[in-house]
Amino acid sequence: MSYVGPDFDPPRPRRSPLRRTLTVLFAVLVPGALLGWSAWEALGGSQGGGPGRVAASGAGGTASAGGDPDDKPGASAAQSPTASAPGGAGSLAGKVVVIDPGHNPANSTHTAEISRQVDIGTNKKECDTTGTATDSGYSEAAFTLDVAHRLRALLEQRGATVKLTQDADRSYGPCVDERARIGNSARADAVVSVHADGAGAGQRGFHVILPGAVHEGAADTRAIVAPSRKLGELIAGGFADATDTSPSNYVGDGTGLVTRQDLGGLNLSTVPKVFIECGNMRDGKDAALLTSGAWRQKAAQGLSEGIVSFLRGQRPER
Repeated sequence: MSYVGPDFDPPRPRRSPLRRTLTVLFAVLVPGALLGWSAWEALGGSQGGGPGRVAASGAGGTASAGGDPDDKPGASAAQSPTASAPGGAGSLAGKVVVIDPGHNPANSTHTAEISRQVDIGTNKKECDTTGTATDSGYSEAAFTLDVAHRLRALLEQRGATVKLTQDADRSYGPCVDERARIGNSARADAVVSVHADGAGAGQRGFHVILPGAVHEGAADTRAIVAPSRKLGELIAGGFADATDTSPSNYVGDGTGLVTRQDLGGLNLSTVPKVFIECGNMRDGKDAALLTSGAWRQKAAQGLSEGIVSFLRGQRPER
């Protein structure tokens, strides 16, 4: 309850002459001091961290505008302790990364076109495939494109130039030989082809596929075998840490690394390139991860950390 009116105002004490004098002095001196401070500020006196300087933002970086960051590609990159603004310290400006989202959502309606045989150096293989899917119908092509978008956002925040081999912007493909040429033409510093496996139930985990030494026909991977292995090892480490998942229990002998000589996308590459099978879509436990937006963001973060480490010349942990 509030009371208003003179009947409820407390009596005011009489001011002494000394108090009146101090009040007058205060009224004169304070504005003068403020005027002097303003002039000093205008002359740049506080540059270089002068007294009273307040940071424009907290140490945590930019705040989100709202919503769930797990379902926004790259939304968590600003909070990453290793993220750098383009052009800043640790920036990847000048670096080119090509992300190759495996398959294409429209491949299933162009089976004749993707069945066409193309030269992969060692022999001929089909242009592309439809990819696999979870038991609930979530396709590998949808998964790879979503992870690619999230990964692109993270790398671009670090200043890298990022190109996708396809963005559901073509009727099918591209074929595996064209996917390799896209990375080569871009003179990419690193190329990562994103996939999810279609192995049997109970077979779980991720694995990174490295190019083997091939020198046959149009294929010559000898110059990229060593840097691609380094890229693959760093991606495997970053992916395991970010997603808290284990290397494959069915290939790679627990290392998460597999070397192959039968993949056109690797055989025809002239720049460092690896594939990653992020998990097994045909296993229920792996499928639960692959269909989670939050987990896909972690997957993109792990891939990003591995790529960034490679581009900065870091060595894999042994």
